[in-house]
Amino acid sequence: MPCPPAFHHPEPDRGVTSMVNAGAMSGSGNLMDFLDEPFPDVGTYEDFHTIDWLREKSRDTDRHRKITSKSKESIWEFIKSLLDAWSGWVVMLLIGLLAGTLAGVIDLAVDWMTDLKEGVCLSAFWYSHEQCCWTSNETTFEDRDKCPLWQKWSELLVNQSEGASAYILNYLMYILWALLFAFLAVSLVRVFAPYACGSGIPEIKTILSGFIIRGYLGKWTLLIKTVTLVLVVSSGLSLGKEGPLVHVACCCGNFFSSLFSKYSKNEGKRREVLSAAAAAGVSVAFGAPIGGVLFSLEEVSYYFPLKTLWRSFFAALVAAFTLRSINPFGNSRLVLFYVEYHTPWYMAELFPFILLGVFGGLWGTLFIRCNIAWCRRRKTTKLGKYPVLEVIAVTAITAIIAYPNPYTRRSTSELISELFNDCGALESSQLCDYINDPNMTRPVDDIPDRPAGVGVYTAMWQLALALIFKIVITIFTFGMKIPSGLFIPSMAVGAMAGRMVGIGVEQLAYHHHDWIIFRNWCRPGADCVTPGLYAMVGAAACLGGVTRMTVSLVVIMFELTGGLEYIVPLMAAAVTSKWVADAFGKEGIYEAHIHLNGYPFLDVKDEFTHRTLATDVMRPRRGEPPLSVLTQDSMTVEDVETLIKETDYNGFPVVVSRDSERLIGFAQRRELILAIKNARQRQEGIVSNSIMYFTEEPPELPANSPHPLKLRRVLNLSPFTVTDHTPMETVVDIFRKLGLRQCLVTRSGRLLGIITKKDVLRHMAQMANQDPESIMFN
Repeated sequence: MPCPPAFHHPEPDRGVTSMVNAGAMSGSGNLMDFLDEPFPDVGTYEDFHTIDWLREKSRDTDRHRKITSKSKESIWEFIKSLLDAWSGWVVMLLIGLLAGTLAGVIDLAVDWMTDLKEGVCLSAFWYSHEQCCWTSNETTFEDRDKCPLWQKWSELLVNQSEGASAYILNYLMYILWALLFAFLAVSLVRVFAPYACGSGIPEIKTILSGFIIRGYLGKWTLLIKTVTLVLVVSSGLSLGKEGPLVHVACCCGNFFSSLFSKYSKNEGKRREVLSAAAAAGVSVAFGAPIGGVLFSLEEVSYYFPLKTLWRSFFAALVAAFTLRSINPFGNSRLVLFYVEYHTPWYMAELFPFILLGVFGGLWGTLFIRCNIAWCRRRKTTKLGKYPVLEVIAVTAITAIIAYPNPYTRRSTSELISELFNDCGALESSQLCDYINDPNMTRPVDDIPDRPAGVGVYTAMWQLALALIFKIVITIFTFGMKIPSGLFIPSMAVGAMAGRMVGIGVEQLAYHHHDWIIFRNWCRPGADCVTPGLYAMVGAAACLGGVTRMTVSLVVIMFELTGGLEYIVPLMAAAVTSKWVADAFGKEGIYEAHIHLNGYPFLDVKDEFTHRTLATDVMRPRRGEPPLSVLTQDSMTVEDVETLIKETDYNGFPVVVSRDSERLIGFAQRRELILAIKNARQRQEGIVSNSIMYFTEEPPELPANSPHPLKLRRVLNLSPFTVTDHTPMETVVDIFRKLGLRQCLVTRSGRLLGIITKKDVLRHMAQMANQDPESIMFN
């Protein structure tokens, strides 16, 4: 490295030096400014790092400006600008089509494989129980679930349909199929796509906030998640497919955005596509396009401009339309538990609805605390080293306990469907085993309240056992190394509690119709109480308690039922469950898992009220080595390479000189590495002792100096800065609203330190009496 005096020559030599510099500039001017043309990988980010939202936004604005100016030059350029403008809508159309198709295929496959645990169709083994009996000519309405073409395993293997031996054989086959499906699922995830496990929503929230997790939305993850989702739902484990469907839709979004340079080269624009894909995922999961858009806005998205709202709506619409065309359930509905009620609700019923809200909030709090404690134990003990064994053990316990109870044996979606259903005249369910009045001559859809029969009482205690089992087993199931959604188990817990409360209120109203609360609205012989509505309200309350959703939850539930008049009960339950759950802790299950995994997620809902200043958080602190900086025109290539090798910082502030510490800009580590690598390959004369400069004009160098390297192009000349006395409340707000990676701290233009997103999160954790070291990523 040349010693500093070599830069300052006496007066007579200045002319020689300037001539050398002029010759260098004219002879290889194009080479020195080679960075005026972007080189490969510039502007990309490393894995497990946060994107710079401001930079991405400014790059997109530049790209758009260039396209607009070029479009006036020729017809071809004008057509290209139109194609660019329409590419967003094309991506949405493709996402909707693929997400809808995959959801339809998953629904059909789950239907068949769930029934495969109980028996097989002789005419065509790929038919589910219901499809098998549709094709049979010997099926009667009374015995619509029994047809000669469908045989249980005991009938097929030992030719017995009743008795202890037949029951034990069916029981064993049920357990074996469940274990096979679960083993296949966990093995596929472990070998081919480790990122395909879990719900996916915590990671998608983190990715949408600007974090990079390479491979999380890749093609392998999409394929394996789709296949294993079918396997785990069919195995009968206490999990749902709704959360993972959001992950699947986001994988579709990532795949299609990589086909268009507008999205593949800009991480900020890509996240707009992923927000819309999340809406499409919920749209096909619940058959609720509007609910999907609101879910994306309320729950998962970080940056949601108006343009993304329209595109999300379009993607959700296309996805729902595609699923409707496939018609996986054969009833022209998008979900298995679509339901319509015919009786209104009454003001007095708001009290049990609010009680269900309280139950939902308490269940949400209990679930989050227990599940996080179990997942933490899994991460910190030997348990985490045996994911396959854990899945097999939980599946075995689930199958052994679930089979004897008819409400836990069937798929959770079918259970919710039965709990939501109103008891019509043609219902054969135990829940509808009421004692009928022989003199009843009312129309079919308006059956009056009746006394409960033996079947209803049997169903009540079976539901109570099923409820306890679901509450316990879901805590251990969510978070295992398989795709696992939480929407359906939460709804099942609430629906069971709600149905039991509904039957209780119904019987109370029937036997005590002269009580003052029932007298005004429940006369003898009237159809007053709908137990199915209580199940729906309970489902909404429990789902709200776990996820802390409110608006999107109510819209999803009302799209499920197609009944606008039940919005008030749903709103009352959702708000109550959120209030009760928030009283014990502000975090929903997804935020809790984000914190457990140490992702750098700055939640918009978090409040920071402490009176600390930027100088308390910035680095370097007292006693720490000084900040690693670059100078504008006095460091060699070797100096910079050494600095990069010895540190692991994401970037370096650039100052005029080490003495003045006047801030010029900020250079990203990755771009410095790429720039030096490209310069060595493409520019002659660049060696280890070449001077690197970030100014417009090169510094004055001796005649025999190697070519200098100009890197002004990689310099961010307007890094975000705050003064050392800026309140941290303001700094947190700036990081949150502008999506910053880092912020430089100055005083009168002189660099003092740096605050990164990780520093902000660690400071917030410290102020909340949590472990600041739990924030692991940048």
